[in-house]
Amino acid sequence: MKVLANDGISQSGIDALEAGGFEVITTKVAQEQLENYINENQVDVILVRSATKVRKDLIDACESLKIIGRGGVGMDNIDVDYARNKGLHVINTPAASSSSVAELVFAHLFGGVRFLYDANRNMPLDGDQKFKELKKAYAGGRELRGKTIGIIGFGRIGQEVAKIALGCGMRVLASDMFVEEANVTVDFYDGQKVTFTIKSEPISEVLKQSDFITLHVPAQKDYVIGKSELAMMKDGAALINAARGGVIDEDALLAALESGKLSFAALDTFEAEPTPPVKVLMNSSISLSPHIGAATKEAQDRIGTELASQIIEILKPA
Repeated sequence: MKVLANDGISQSGIDALEAGGFEVITTKVAQEQLENYINENQVDVILVRSATKVRKDLIDACESLKIIGRGGVGMDNIDVDYARNKGLHVINTPAASSSSVAELVFAHLFGGVRFLYDANRNMPLDGDQKFKELKKAYAGGRELRGKTIGIIGFGRIGQEVAKIALGCGMRVLASDMFVEEANVTVDFYDGQKVTFTIKSEPISEVLKQSDFITLHVPAQKDYVIGKSELAMMKDGAALINAARGGVIDEDALLAALESGKLSFAALDTFEAEPTPPVKVLMNSSISLSPHIGAATKEAQDRIGTELASQIIEILKPA
């Protein structure tokens, strides 16, 4: 049986699949050539991340497909219900990348409160000539300890964010339409642990009370954070999106940054991905990364082995 890992897979995933009797193909096939490639090679399983789309037309055209796998959480690039109604298995790895995404949130957050997103742009240009001026410009940093973080979307990733925040001494507020409360356990290196019960609150209260807002929601038809939501936030607050592009109105965000309503923002995902507008990329108050929330070696190893185990369990080749 053949597995096409069109957006890549970790070596640990390849090893597990090959040990289970599968042939793994890691050739990157262009979207418009996928149908022919799958049919010519009689591919049984296609694995994707966010780049490759598996829509109705591809599903209908490729009768050899038995499994569609998504290396990650969101499956908005796959017509999931349609595929399942056609008898295909659709799998993903919802827990594998949670810690990696949460750590990226705090990478942006730590960098944001100390202006690193801007200092790293200006120090190479002017550090040798304007060192004292830059030192003064970036001298008004803030500590995270004692501040309030608002987490919108309190599933696996949101709860991982909460664990780090609690470890940093932050107050945690959460809002989720489906999670009323969650027990969040912070594990320490020596086996000690502390459990906190965090109850979901109305999004309006989270916006009003938080010093920092981070989003962990699936793709939406409408903005989660638009002009009216930004207006509810504290003056000088900050906003982080490591979830999905399109959940923040980026034009409204730019206006809030330019007016001083927000102190900074951090974006790992974008409305117009993979071609974000220059006005977003060049804004000096935005910390940027190119959709790398799950892109750690540890997460990719977990994703690869979890996908492999699910595929082997479903198909069980002789």
